Amino acid sequence: MPSYEQLRELLDPAGTALLTVECQQGVVGTESALPELAEQARTSGALGNVARLVAGAHQSGVQVLHAVAERRPDGRGASHNARLFRAAARLPVQQLSGTKAVRIVPPIEVADEDLVVRRLHGLSPIAGTDVDPLLRNLGCRTLIVTGVSANVAIPNAVFDAVNLGYSAVVPADAIAGVPADYTPMLVRNTLALVATVTTTEDVLGAWKRPR
Repeated sequence: MPSYEQLRELLDPAGTALLTVECQQGVVGTESALPELAEQARTSGALGNVARLVAGAHQSGVQVLHAVAERRPDGRGASHNARLFRAAARLPVQQLSGTKAVRIVPPIEVADEDLVVRRLHGLSPIAGTDVDPLLRNLGCRTLIVTGVSANVAIPNAVFDAVNLGYSAVVPADAIAGVPADYTPMLVRNTLALVATVTTTEDVLGAWKRPR
C-alpha cells in the first residue's frame, strides 16, 4: 500500500481518470445475464464502492468514463473466437445496443460530463475502443479501474493501461468476480505486480485532503 502522500500525488485530479467497467444493468443489475456475478458485486459492496468513487470523482473534478459492453441485434462485428463469446450469445439477457441492459446501473450516477465508451467486440474495455485517445486528450496519467469482472475485463483493463503508459490504480474493494475468493487472489498475485492497489476510502481521502 502506498503512503497517503504518495497516493495523493498519484491521484491528482488534474491527471487522473476513473473508469467503471461493465457496471451495466444486464451484467450487475437485478435482471442480470450473470446472476452470480451480479450478486457478488452487490453483496461484496463493490458496486456501492464504485458508486461512492464516481460521486467522489464528480465532486473532485476527476474525469469519469463508463466502459459498456454491448452487441448489435444482428450480431455484426461481435467476437466469436472464444468460448466466452459463444456462451454469452446464448444467455437469456442480451447486452443489446439501446436497451435497458446497457444502461449504467444504480446507485452509480452518470453526470453530464462523464464519457460513456461502448464496445461491440473483444474482451478489453480499453484495447480497440476510444478510451485511450480520450484519456490522452484529457491529459490523464493515472487510471483508476473499477467494476467487473475480476475474471476477465478488469485484468484486461489494468494490463492495457499499463502497456499504454498509464499508472493503474485498483481499489480492491471496488471490483468483483466469481467465485468470491478469486478476486483477492487475483489482486494479490497478479494486479499488485503492475498496479497500485488501494481502497475506496483511501482514494476518497486522497481527493479530500487539501493540496
